[in-house]
Amino acid sequence: MALAPERCAPAAERRGDDLFATAAPAERFVLVEEPGAWGRNALRESRLDSSVLAGLLARCHDANARLLLIRRAHRPAESRRWAIADARPGSEATWWGTFEADDELCDLDPGSPYGTPTDAPTFLVCTHGRRDPCCAGRGWPVAVALTAELPDQTWQCSHVGGDRFAANVVILPHGLYYGHVTPDDAVAIARRHLEGHITVSSLRGRSTSAPAAQAAEHFARLEYGLEAIDALRPLDVAEREDGAVVVRLAVGQGVRSVVLREHLSEPISRLTCGARVATPIREWELVDLQ
Repeated sequence: MALAPERCAPAAERRGDDLFATAAPAERFVLVEEPGAWGRNALRESRLDSSVLAGLLARCHDANARLLLIRRAHRPAESRRWAIADARPGSEATWWGTFEADDELCDLDPGSPYGTPTDAPTFLVCTHGRRDPCCAGRGWPVAVALTAELPDQTWQCSHVGGDRFAANVVILPHGLYYGHVTPDDAVAIARRHLEGHITVSSLRGRSTSAPAAQAAEHFARLEYGLEAIDALRPLDVAEREDGAVVVRLAVGQGVRSVVLREHLSEPISRLTCGARVATPIREWELVDLQ
């Protein structure tokens, strides 16, 4: 009897795929509570009104915002919630509100947030099993552990990108992506975040930084032992004539330059559990750090 194919998350761990520099880009996030069933494309295969969704997606595109569905298990029937999170460095903030009918979302604009502001972080765990079984199989235990620790701040969410890194956790408003998170890891990562620190070993990157900048931040954090969330900030990214990429980072009162080279791996036949085409992955090599 043929063996079942290896799932994408354990396969990525076995290969040793780099976590860093894999956070999906977004400057803002819009969260909409939708407790019903989510299809493979959660946004288009949910019970949200299609015309309302189309308008909201257009506004998210204009504001470089990522739209995610959120839910909680066994939440009592009451008004659904929405949130807008600004992840841009120096502008981090989250606003929450409620809605009864879908058409109330027509006024929701990530570029002009309103609602009730909060400084409390939001912890999102991808449990989108219709998208990839690894997200459900690994995400559910993490969601349970985080909910037990931080019940008012934890939500399950739809696809965030990077199925092979399940369980994936996104912390708002900073837009910090973590991958291969276990239940124990999740609680430790959350506690460290509440203390103002990131967990470098599990960090995929920050959504507001380009992939090259995410890679540069990773190498700089390792080199200088930087764990504070705001310990560094990308200034610019430039490509040299020889193809190397130079990322300048503000670190403390100084500026550091990180020189990187980008490579593509050999095509991987099953990058996600539902993949049909072999796909290479982007890899980053540290050349110099000054």
